[in-house]
Amino acid sequence: MTTDPRPLFARAAEQAAALIGTVRAEQLGRPTPCSEFDVRTLLSHLTGGARRIAVVAEGGDAVAAPPFAEDVSDDGWAVAYDEARIRAVKAWAGDDRLDAVVRLPFGEMPGRAALSAYVMETVTHTWDLSEALGRPLALDPELAEFALTVGHRMLPDEQRDERTPFGSARPAPEGAGAYDRLAAWLGREPLSRA
Repeated sequence: MTTDPRPLFARAAEQAAALIGTVRAEQLGRPTPCSEFDVRTLLSHLTGGARRIAVVAEGGDAVAAPPFAEDVSDDGWAVAYDEARIRAVKAWAGDDRLDAVVRLPFGEMPGRAALSAYVMETVTHTWDLSEALGRPLALDPELAEFALTVGHRMLPDEQRDERTPFGSARPAPEGAGAYDRLAAWLGREPLSRA
């Protein structure tokens, strides 16, 4: 993968932050297409993921970084995610991190690949959140196309097993847009069809 994922990560994280800013307290218990997460748990995972990818760029141990933000109150998700997003974007600013080998919970890889994986994760979970909230904002299709390319490369369907955090690929509806194709590749289904 030769694309510099930093501008895409920044856009994906900004898109997630805008959507997180729309969440109301009464929506926190809603289900999401990520069946084990309600909205509150998804916000915790998005925030924890942004913190984790910042730790990676800062040279820390991503395996030790918690995948969930357990220290955020229900009214603090927008601020907590924004702080994590800004920290991650700043941490990845140096070119040296792109080719350095980093360690993630799912293996070692060049920083470029690791950050690309987090673009995919951020974009996918943003779609999950959007579905749970009734699609309040338009999502950037270019980000979904990039995430889908990463998903095809890093998560071939035939290699997924019970440890893979995404389900088996599903067929996308005919004429599906980029987000619906991404969701289908990662085993998700829109809530309206689930």
